[in-house]
Amino acid sequence: MKSDKTELFETKPIPRAVMELSIPCILGSLVMMLYNMADTYFVGMLNDPVQNAAVTLAGPVMLAFNSVNNLFGVGASSLMSRALGQKDYDTVKNASCLSFYASVCLSLLISLVFITFRAPMLALLGAETDTFNATASYMLWTVALGACPAILNMVISNLIRAEGYAMTASLGVMSGCILNIILDPFFILPRFFNMGAAGAGLATFISNSLVTLYFLIIILGRRLASNISLDIRRLRYCGRVAGEIFNVGIPAALQNLLNVTGMTILNNFTASYGSDAVAAMGISHKIQMLPMYISMGFTQGIMPLISYNYTSGNHRRLVDCVGFAAKLSCAVSLAATALMYFNAELVVRAFMKDAGVVAYGGSFLRAMSIGIFFLNADFFAVAIFQALGKGKYSLVFALMRKIGLEIPAIIILNKLYPLYGMAWSQPCAELVLAIAAVLVLRKLFSELDLGEKC
Repeated sequence: MKSDKTELFETKPIPRAVMELSIPCILGSLVMMLYNMADTYFVGMLNDPVQNAAVTLAGPVMLAFNSVNNLFGVGASSLMSRALGQKDYDTVKNASCLSFYASVCLSLLISLVFITFRAPMLALLGAETDTFNATASYMLWTVALGACPAILNMVISNLIRAEGYAMTASLGVMSGCILNIILDPFFILPRFFNMGAAGAGLATFISNSLVTLYFLIIILGRRLASNISLDIRRLRYCGRVAGEIFNVGIPAALQNLLNVTGMTILNNFTASYGSDAVAAMGISHKIQMLPMYISMGFTQGIMPLISYNYTSGNHRRLVDCVGFAAKLSCAVSLAATALMYFNAELVVRAFMKDAGVVAYGGSFLRAMSIGIFFLNADFFAVAIFQALGKGKYSLVFALMRKIGLEIPAIIILNKLYPLYGMAWSQPCAELVLAIAAVLVLRKLFSELDLGEKC
């Protein structure tokens, strides 16, 4: 008799299987969306562009945390799900062990580097005289002290999701996000502790630490029923799985590092136009990412399903799962484009009422909204590459996105249309990548054996 999780991966009707795995991830993504907006919203209530700019300027480093998650979390979870499809449980244990301890070491290194080179790092991020202290205060809690819990809770959630426990992983993420949202006003606003951007960082540190503790308790409590292992003695056997993890993880990490580079360049170019422009660009970018969190819920949910059925040979089920999720994801992205394009200033004003920020933000958001559909298609394709273990495709797309297309577009469009042109760099890049994604996926799927096996 098949276990519940085996039935989920192999025989459960596709809409039910996709929704069972995706709904918890979508809920988690929606709460994550609110969490990512919380700092911007509550700091925006201070109506101080300098404080809001501090959160924006720290964004690239916070995004860099996702690189570690992608390297070890996404890389290991893809390998774990593929190994489960082959009933190779030793590989699952070794991959999870290596992922956990490598994440701890790398996150501590990030904290040490920031503490040692704080001033030049802040200058590199675009912090200037008026924003230096606020940015440093925010990053004290989120980077110097908070890198390890922030990275670990993302990595562990991916490991738990790889075994099919999407709800458990999402509950942990959601609880941390909700706690952060609750704590934000107390630490940020003048009527309470009045810490401004630093208070937002402290709230993030506390919530991430508690979520990491929750995940560790879950893993230790399920150690007899789960294949996730934190037994440090397994590190001696991890050499065999490291290459497989890096095959998917390095391109995924590089993609995020290039996103960091792109955001840093964008912030530096924008900083020359003043703190209002920086705050507006940061708010617009975060708003534009809202529908992406929903789409990411679909892709994160189906990744274990795709990996499992790919290695088990059930390719018809794999393709049907992708088609079902793609239709839902496209519908959401098109609706989001229409909503943001026609209500750009209204949406920006909900986060900050400063007239200069709203004027800038409305123009930025209207341009960025055009790229939502194409950005969704590109990210969806990359998630499939990761699930199939096709690291080289992810690597090519990562290099094309930033180095080949978006960063040059920022430079060129800023010269042609100062400041406002930069907001069009992402839509231009993602249009090209979306076309490439469709062509590559068609080629990959044409090579699969689609004979009935359900």
